[in-house]
Amino acid sequence: MLKIDGKRLIYHYDAEELWIEAWGKNAVRIRATKQALMPETDWALTISQKEKADIDITEGGAVLKNGGLKLTLSDGGKIVIYKADGTKVFEEYWRTRRDVTDPKCSAIEVEGREFKPNVGGDYHLTMRFESVDDKEKIYGMGQYQQRNLELKGCDLELAQRNSQASVPFMVSSLGYGLLWNNPAVGRAFFGKNIMSFEAYATKYLDYWFVVGDTPGDIVEAYASVTGTVPMMPEYGLGFWQCKLRYQTQEELLEVAREYNKRKIPLDMIVADFFHWPKQGEWKFDKTYWPDPKAMVDELKDMGCELMVSIWPTVDRESENFDEMLEKGYLIRTERGFRTGLYFQGATVHYDATNPAAGRFVWEKVKKNYYDLGIKTFWLDEAEPEYTAYDFDNYRYFLGTDLEVGNYYPVGYAKGFFDGQKEAGQENIVNLLRCAWAGSQKYGALVWSGDIASSFECLRNQLSAGLNMGMAGIPWWTTDIGGFHGGNPNDPAFRELFARWFEWGTFLPVMRLHGDREPRQPQFGTTGGATCRSGAPNEIWSYGDEVYEICKEHIFLRESMRDYIRGLMSEAHESGKPVMRTLFYEFPDDPKAWETDDEYMFGDKYLVAPVFEAGVRKRSVYLPAGCRWKAAFVNDEVVYDGGQIIMADAPLGRIPVFERV
Repeated sequence: MLKIDGKRLIYHYDAEELWIEAWGKNAVRIRATKQALMPETDWALTISQKEKADIDITEGGAVLKNGGLKLTLSDGGKIVIYKADGTKVFEEYWRTRRDVTDPKCSAIEVEGREFKPNVGGDYHLTMRFESVDDKEKIYGMGQYQQRNLELKGCDLELAQRNSQASVPFMVSSLGYGLLWNNPAVGRAFFGKNIMSFEAYATKYLDYWFVVGDTPGDIVEAYASVTGTVPMMPEYGLGFWQCKLRYQTQEELLEVAREYNKRKIPLDMIVADFFHWPKQGEWKFDKTYWPDPKAMVDELKDMGCELMVSIWPTVDRESENFDEMLEKGYLIRTERGFRTGLYFQGATVHYDATNPAAGRFVWEKVKKNYYDLGIKTFWLDEAEPEYTAYDFDNYRYFLGTDLEVGNYYPVGYAKGFFDGQKEAGQENIVNLLRCAWAGSQKYGALVWSGDIASSFECLRNQLSAGLNMGMAGIPWWTTDIGGFHGGNPNDPAFRELFARWFEWGTFLPVMRLHGDREPRQPQFGTTGGATCRSGAPNEIWSYGDEVYEICKEHIFLRESMRDYIRGLMSEAHESGKPVMRTLFYEFPDDPKAWETDDEYMFGDKYLVAPVFEAGVRKRSVYLPAGCRWKAAFVNDEVVYDGGQIIMADAPLGRIPVFERV
């Protein structure tokens, strides 16, 4: 059965109901369910962009047109989507005999929209679509720890893990974008014959589809329906100092004072985890941090802000546990002793899906941090490998924020965003290890998690960051030097650190972090003192040569402050990534689509990081359509675009070229 209901095209066959409607310019939203009622949750599509489409019921089905998008729906329920020039860009994969006039009619009985019942409720949903072009390239989908920038042929888990962030928005070289608008744990597979999205437990199918002439058109259209980042505050433009971890107030202040003494600009310093007495006591431990207000004031006098790490875990022995338990502010377990994590104590996570619990935590944070002048938070989700997919019993799991439709850490960020906004601080920065579609509008600055300190891992971060930008998350960064290990006295690690620092200068946020070796001795017996710190991780910790390299690059970053502020404004206004694939800026250059080890920092600078030890030259492709010269060096040679050159890459500098 086909019918038009207002602005919506509806198809019904057996138990399935399918809704198709215009949703933004050149875009449609497609939903289906086998439940009695279609769920009305919009998940990531929080900015209403419903438009009037031209819909006609035809002899063989229906046609919907919205700007440059044309969708056909057959009597058998099959969806095909075309661009304005008639190019087919999307076709559901049906191999059934429901429509014997379909050229792909088949007796193998494989459905394009398969709702397979799970024992106990919900469905294992699979949405299959054709690979319509062997040369298609796919980008986006968030952050995965792999070298691949181009994703065709990849099998991706849709789940959040430490250093993996699923943001299921893909951009195709064929000129379309697709948001899998379902936060369930699942899988995406981009095969040469079949492409698919899966949700392991859900009640419905929901995806958003847009066509555009360029990758920029597609990414910005996505931002128009899911939201853009706030404007990055001024302190987000410069250099951030961090390590695991500063153990006392005096230790942290001594580091900031040393930067100030050396006249090296420092925008941010971070008090990482276990500065509190116990988890679930969102405040400084007075034993080791005796006067937080004086600390914040001194830092501000030096032009430096303080970021504090906040965990959602509540120790059973903490001062807030009994009250939070009584009020139902803690997550529950299906059976047994209620413990969500055992690290530095038996802890339970607070329930970020409960608005009252969010308000409770925010009031503690506001009193003990925000009112001291601390406006920036590192919302560490404390290893959330337990992503949920049981929507009926969601509070028994770590996993989803049902109001927003995002994974647990994103709900955590939303609560802080709302709380800070109520308090009058709208320029929000929430440093997070995971994100989902739409997280950007809650001030999510995603970092790539606890990664290895190696050149191989460094290479993976470039692909991760670029695909996060293509997935609509423009605020992204990585631990300069990697997180795990690395001895500041090791010459091999010093080289890696220098290369990472040089690259970090051209990231949306320039943040030094890491857990260095050897471990420091335990300095106390109470509170966070039992969580030992790593070795020093300041720029002077790596010897004179590396120190000079780092100092030069911090000042280089300062010289770009006005430029970076402009990039942040573009991200806020339109959703443009700060770090961009070459093809984002040069979509008409075929070679730009083939190049995956360089990128554009905004529209002006081409950055070519060094990913191997001992390398002092590297090949660089200069995109066609403009001319180029080496940036930040005394070299006036101008190169025509459209060629590969061999660029110098001494230890103190990676190749960077300026568009002229």
